[in-house]
Amino acid sequence: MKWVLHVDLDQFIAAVEIARHPELRGKPVVVGGNGDPTERAVVATASYEAREFGVQSGMPLRVAARRCPDAVFLPSDPPAYLEVSEHVMATLREFPVVVQVLGWDEAFLAAEADDPEALAESIREAVARETGLSCAVGIGDNKLRAKLATGFGKPGGIFRLTQENWWDVMAACPTDALWGIGGKTAKKLAELGIHTVLDLAGADPAELAARFGPKTGPWLRLLGGGISDADVSATPYVARSRSRETTYQRDLTDPAEMAAEVSALAKRVTQDVLDEGRPAARVAVKVRFVPFLTHTHSITLPEPTSDAAEIDRAAREVLGMFELTRAVRLLGVRAEFPREAS
Repeated sequence: MKWVLHVDLDQFIAAVEIARHPELRGKPVVVGGNGDPTERAVVATASYEAREFGVQSGMPLRVAARRCPDAVFLPSDPPAYLEVSEHVMATLREFPVVVQVLGWDEAFLAAEADDPEALAESIREAVARETGLSCAVGIGDNKLRAKLATGFGKPGGIFRLTQENWWDVMAACPTDALWGIGGKTAKKLAELGIHTVLDLAGADPAELAARFGPKTGPWLRLLGGGISDADVSATPYVARSRSRETTYQRDLTDPAEMAAEVSALAKRVTQDVLDEGRPAARVAVKVRFVPFLTHTHSITLPEPTSDAAEIDRAAREVLGMFELTRAVRLLGVRAEFPREAS
């Protein structure tokens, strides 16, 4: 029988750091920025011990330090995480499965097996043996159910979620328990009286289409029924964009200085575009105002380009769309590639 498995490494970045620093095992560990909680940076990941204090990914390090004063803060080291991730994915490819990498710490696997739990256990054991890392494995009859199953298996366990037990497991769950539905969408659904997965599955398609659009509305209803595709592809992921951003330790208040910083970021992004070998079709600028309000604007370029002057000009134009009357703590520039080229 054909199955979709979802492998998700437990507390991946923190686990890599703990493997490098065994003395930190069992302690609250927070990884992010330069590892200095007095600087402006956000949490990349936190160990389970730190999460018990409410520390979450994306949280400012200063907030994390207040919530967990005894945490050990470490700098982020992306090259090390990439190296370990590639080792994990190579381990997965040793099994008779198709591996679709989703990121550093997760992948979908397409497999044929009479006993998927036995296969999942073999995978868990191989990952632990080869890398020293723990992972959870979700078993499903499509990608959505496999992905959700992993959440029930964490940490380090195995869980099966299929059409057979979908309603027993998911019916009473809130809508944002579904992969693809975030807090904002869940709030909009609640305004329509849709609070649970069962509510969503039985919702009026016309009402959903009117509120979320003719494509998104019906898609949300399918999610409620646990319906999604089961196609797992080994085709390497191709990035849709390249971006650079900087969090400033001192607030920027001068628009001229902001423009200069955006130009510097645009120059770095242009180099990324050149390295990628694909032209940019859109340019976006992200601005995070004090205290923590983030906004993004973008424009489509007259034609795709890898020209530094054109990308810089576009980035400055987008920056002009913002009302720069408040202090700025972060700036970012993103170049998006043409869809047909991705």
